[in-house]
Amino acid sequence: MSKSVAIIPAFNEEVALGSVILRTLKYVDKVIVVNDGSSDKTSEVANLAGAELITHPTNLGKGQGLKSGFEAIKSLNNLIEDNNETYDIIVTIDGDGQNNPDEIPDLIYPIESGNADFVNGSRYVDGSVEDDTPSYRRIGQKVLDKATNISSGLEITDSQSGFRAFSKKVIPYFKLKDSGFAIESEMLSDAAEAGLKIVEVPITVRYDLNGSTENPITHGVGVLLKIIKDMELRRPLIYFTLPGLIIFIIGIITGIWFLNDYINGTSINFGPTVIAIMLIVIGLFLMLNGILLDSIRKLINRKL
Repeated sequence: MSKSVAIIPAFNEEVALGSVILRTLKYVDKVIVVNDGSSDKTSEVANLAGAELITHPTNLGKGQGLKSGFEAIKSLNNLIEDNNETYDIIVTIDGDGQNNPDEIPDLIYPIESGNADFVNGSRYVDGSVEDDTPSYRRIGQKVLDKATNISSGLEITDSQSGFRAFSKKVIPYFKLKDSGFAIESEMLSDAAEAGLKIVEVPITVRYDLNGSTENPITHGVGVLLKIIKDMELRRPLIYFTLPGLIIFIIGIITGIWFLNDYINGTSINFGPTVIAIMLIVIGLFLMLNGILLDSIRKLINRKL
């Protein structure tokens, strides 16, 4: 039977963390809590509840918390010589009590049965929880889901879910570059790029336990900007070529408009014509840059 371990990134989660750990330990063999610079009693609660503790001296962000957790699991597996005793399944779950640990078996099963390498817990995969989500949250989540799907080429319904399960073989494919909440989208894109099997299973969420101190608008915009930035190398045709094509078309239309005015003698100002030429040149540059980067990306992936 596969051994499993859960990673819980935690920042000032003393209220709900103990319960989350105890309930999670019913379904996994070990719980690792990454205390990300908390100022409350998160560390004490984690120790009392029976979790292994990793502590960041300052708050580094959820991405860094997950990175520390995955590195700890790699170290644990390297110390165990018998492959049958390694931790084969990794679960990530938030420490604020919004996720239901009793749903962990639902996330683990597709991996144990060989049907998935990466299982994403989704609030919306069956459409049953759509109405329970606060409207302002759902609008923002839909935008982030769309951006993530464009970047990854997937059709994920809940890209910002932190409740997930992974086979140990996926760990080397995670770059874990982002230090914040954009890590959720980054992991999906990394897994998709590696050709891993990704499935979604339905989960439930409690919104009455939301302990986030971040403004949801600034948080969402920050994550969106990082996802778009990530497209620079993952989807250069979208990041460069598509905007370049739009700029090029605007330049052509503007140039024809001003040229027509000039021919008809209604304008002799060459300033607008220069602007049109600049738009055409910039558009062409962006289009060619995107095509070149896409070719390089495909060549690198082919060699890998």
